[in-house]
Amino acid sequence: MTLLHSARSAVRRLGLDVARYPDDCPDHPVARLLRHHGVDVVLDVGAHTGHYASRLRVCGYRGRITSFEPIGELHRQLLRRAAGDPRWNAVRCALGERPGTAAINVAGNAGASSSLLPMLGLHAEAAPESAYVRTEDVEVQRLDALWPNLVAEGERAFLKLDVQGFERQVLAGAGERIADCAGLQLEMSLVPLYAGGMLYREALDWARDRGFALMHVLPGFSDGRTGRMYQCDAVLFRE
Repeated sequence: MTLLHSARSAVRRLGLDVARYPDDCPDHPVARLLRHHGVDVVLDVGAHTGHYASRLRVCGYRGRITSFEPIGELHRQLLRRAAGDPRWNAVRCALGERPGTAAINVAGNAGASSSLLPMLGLHAEAAPESAYVRTEDVEVQRLDALWPNLVAEGERAFLKLDVQGFERQVLAGAGERIADCAGLQLEMSLVPLYAGGMLYREALDWARDRGFALMHVLPGFSDGRTGRMYQCDAVLFRE
């Protein structure tokens, strides 16, 4: 999951460093891109406890946000963080291709690396504290089924995915609503980290085929032992 300013010290104890939104807000490239493309609604999928949305506010974004987090304890923390913001809604569910219930694997690093997919050895070796500690049954919904209650006619939506390899299923569940998205932020794995997870080449080809252009890349999960980056975020908008 995306861990930002308030979680950075904890992440560093794992030998990692994550800085999705540095201290130059509101001049961060993502904030500028959101303003430039007139985004009205951010759909924050894989919200964890709300770090991403909180930093968007620090970076000057004033539009509506809907954050999705399926894990109970993380969702409760998300609700507390969003409580004072009338334009920020927190929904407890995962997004995927098929509605129903599923067992999510909860990671030991405060849930940050939780996924509906099995974790591969490379990930656990690079960050042992991210190993799964339990499972939890969660609700799964398709994004296109929820869309009418999330985005009003004529609004410009930005879809952010931080779902630990489950991107393919979430995007499939968005269906034709992808055509209504002005932009995307996709956490991309550069090497296999989750069994069956989407890798960066597939993600970029998928986005290009649907009219999105890569406009910025944010560094993400790296192996503290070697310095090799394993994940990054691609920020894409329609030209």
